[in-house]
Amino acid sequence: MTRYFDLDDGGSEAGTVGGAEAQVIPLHGPGREKPEVEDVREQQEAPVVAFPGGVDRPAPDEPLSAAARSALGFIRGRLTGDYTVDEFGFDPELTEALFLPPLRALYKKWFRVDTYGVENLPATGGALLVSNHSGTIPLDSLMTAVAVHDETGGRHLRGLGADLVFQVPLVGSFARKSGQTLACHADAERLLRKGELVGVWPEGFKGVGKPFASRYKLQRFGRGGFVSAALKAGVPIIPVSVIGAEEIYPKLGDIKVLARMLGLPYFPVTPFFPMMGLLGAVPLPTKWSIEFGTPIATDSFGPDAVDDPMLVFQVTDQVRESIQQTLYQRLSQRKSVFRG
Repeated sequence: MTRYFDLDDGGSEAGTVGGAEAQVIPLHGPGREKPEVEDVREQQEAPVVAFPGGVDRPAPDEPLSAAARSALGFIRGRLTGDYTVDEFGFDPELTEALFLPPLRALYKKWFRVDTYGVENLPATGGALLVSNHSGTIPLDSLMTAVAVHDETGGRHLRGLGADLVFQVPLVGSFARKSGQTLACHADAERLLRKGELVGVWPEGFKGVGKPFASRYKLQRFGRGGFVSAALKAGVPIIPVSVIGAEEIYPKLGDIKVLARMLGLPYFPVTPFFPMMGLLGAVPLPTKWSIEFGTPIATDSFGPDAVDDPMLVFQVTDQVRESIQQTLYQRLSQRKSVFRG
């Protein structure tokens, strides 16, 4: 016969095994209590061993930077078509994001442009900026646009370009999107009446393509069409003088046959081009200065002033003489072509 014993009641009970009396002693009876074991984990934490060569880095819980948000917003706008272009094809967002940064690097690091007379640039309202033109490749107009934008806190210079600029497929598209338009009276007047800063280079290709021996000698300003546009709109005319652009590509000659074949006004020969190929097309790092002269008011002449050819000629000559005298003055103060 088998007998079962209850070991959970804390007592003892005797039984008979093989005729002998046996006593069952509970495991946790008096004097045999279960020892209390302290939780070692509560008293001592296991040491944390850093991974060899590792650096503690916080979790990247910070939001995106302003630059990253701006870039993502720009890309999203391009993909969805959510951006603004004016009636002339000007895309200010694209200009700020893609066109101005490389030009600004050229402006600050390569040509190291100094500006003077920036207080003559109006903070609001329209004005016509009239500048000398030079350099074989018209980089002076681009550098002037950067100067106007950065010195006025974001105003864009709407340049008036020749027909050839807009006939070249890629160049024409970039010119339109960056705010340039055709050099005609109608476009100039519309921009000026809208309160834009409009840039014009009356020397045209005769100024850009003049030989190195004629540097800083202004060419003919045409018949004063830019003065007529300013008179009709009643906006001031600001003479602009650029020093340093004449020496970036010293033009020594002109290959007329190639110019006619390519439909260009000239095909320049410089000390490095075309002999050195594309390397010769890198502009020399001359030191530039851009001066914005005293504005010439036009709103006091009256609405019929544009029909007076003598008045138009006098104002045209006044602007030209102001630019020429400023060029001579700046040249007399310059000590070096490359150091200023």
